[in-house]
Amino acid sequence: MPFHLVSYSPWPLLASAGAMFLLSGLGAWFHGQSPALMYIGLLTVLSVSFNWWRDVTSESTYSGYHTSSVTHGLRLGMLLFILSEVCFFFAFFWAFFHSSLSPTPALGGVWPPSGVHPLSATGVPLLNTVILLSSGVTITWCHHSLTSGDTPSAVKSLWITCNLGGYFTYLQATEYLETSFSITDSVFGSCFFVATGFHGLHVLIGTTALLVCLQRLRNIHFSSSHHVGFEASCWYWHFVDVVWLFLFMTIYLWGS
Repeated sequence: MPFHLVSYSPWPLLASAGAMFLLSGLGAWFHGQSPALMYIGLLTVLSVSFNWWRDVTSESTYSGYHTSSVTHGLRLGMLLFILSEVCFFFAFFWAFFHSSLSPTPALGGVWPPSGVHPLSATGVPLLNTVILLSSGVTITWCHHSLTSGDTPSAVKSLWITCNLGGYFTYLQATEYLETSFSITDSVFGSCFFVATGFHGLHVLIGTTALLVCLQRLRNIHFSSSHHVGFEASCWYWHFVDVVWLFLFMTIYLWGS
């Protein structure tokens, strides 16, 4: 079927509006105003995500709209999205190195700043590194099993990957509870919590995407030659792995 048979969708516009409401409401909430706009934006984003995912799944699995030209466009769109994510995290690393390579007198002329006691890199951060690297192995195992037509192995390996992602999130939450500094404790606290927090959010999003793929895999929505939804989630998960390696080496190891 030709490319134009994929119907026009209202979800991109609604997702943009939801993201604007969410960020505007978050900023207002940080300045002591009502969080109502933030909640509206969050509900809009969640609702749009569910319905958009439903439509893409329907177009792919039941309507037959995902021809080679459509899947090529989807892959290209995912690659451009990951490129935008690279730029997103690059800004955090820039802020970190800008402050750490030449600490100002306000920071005590040292890094980490005076009075800030960073977390040990050999504790939970190292364990989380092992967990994410292991998840990279299991999702590669899943991809190989899927392309080989071994659905039971693909389901098993993807289930392990989702559990590793959930365990990573749990450990990061416990780590935050143990920190002796907060996001307001100098530029170190800001860089630490913003960079690792957004990475944690990406792990949550990636885990959610993989859980959807796991259910679709169980429902036989994917084949050895037609699994662009899983492929996109797999690329995203590998990106999350690589970002964590840079975070671990800079903020946890070198930064402390």
